Amino acid sequence: MPLRPSDIRLKELLQTARAGHRTLVMGILNVTPDSFSDGGRFLTIETAVIQAQRMVEDGADILDIGGESTRPATFHTSSPLDPQEELDRIIPVIQAILITMPAIPISVDTYKSCVALKAVETGAAMINDISAMRADVNMPNLISSLSVPVCLMHMPGLPTSIPSHPDYEDVVSNVRQFLEERIESAISAGILRDNLIIDPGFGFGKTVEQNLNILRRLQEICIPGVPLLSGTSRKSMIGKTLADLPPNDRLEGTAATVVMSIMNGASIVRVHDVREMSRVVRMTDAVLHAQDVPVVY
Repeated sequence: MPLRPSDIRLKELLQTARAGHRTLVMGILNVTPDSFSDGGRFLTIETAVIQAQRMVEDGADILDIGGESTRPATFHTSSPLDPQEELDRIIPVIQAILITMPAIPISVDTYKSCVALKAVETGAAMINDISAMRADVNMPNLISSLSVPVCLMHMPGLPTSIPSHPDYEDVVSNVRQFLEERIESAISAGILRDNLIIDPGFGFGKTVEQNLNILRRLQEICIPGVPLLSGTSRKSMIGKTLADLPPNDRLEGTAATVVMSIMNGASIVRVHDVREMSRVVRMTDAVLHAQDVPVVY
């Protein structure tokens, strides 16, 4: 498949991330009726495109589109979404966004190979797989053949069987070991190391205390040459820490976790509130690179 403007742009961005020059901002666009924070807000193509344009204007480097709610509670109470319904939700949105913004890299949040294939054929530049390519045996070979970046996230079990009471010997070392194993598995399947991103999986099969511990010790999970994505935005770890705040009232808590993520080695942050978090990112990057060449966005 020939490289498209969005593919080229994503490769440039990931090279920047690997070099540690600046932090990338991934904006979350859920075209679902039941996502924990923004479910139902962007169900029409028009509202989804308007939100995508707003996020890019506000500083998003990458858009992450999800057609199925991947919050752990969903999988404990319902069956996985039918792949065709997932495609019906995301494909028209990808097409519409790329008409007006052909160079914006689009990531698709899916663990199904058939959805990943159609999404990339439509114009998506990367896949964000919460199962780290374990839920679908066809995913590793597909990603290898498409030669697109993939994000490998940690979770105990699979999307349909996330344990409610996880047990770790040491959560940080266990997460790192898991991600190292998934990297080796991906490389064995023919996926280029430069196409790999890792995610510690905040909120997936982890207690509040375990999530906070991971954030505090995030540097121990960082793997040289592989960008680490931190997805703490509006997560329950923030709400529960701050006296049970609802998702839409977790802006300040999210900002604190974004700063901690960057200071501890994250090179991509996945956020709902792009305008505010882009400012947080730029300020944090400025502090980190104060003695270096000024950060260019």
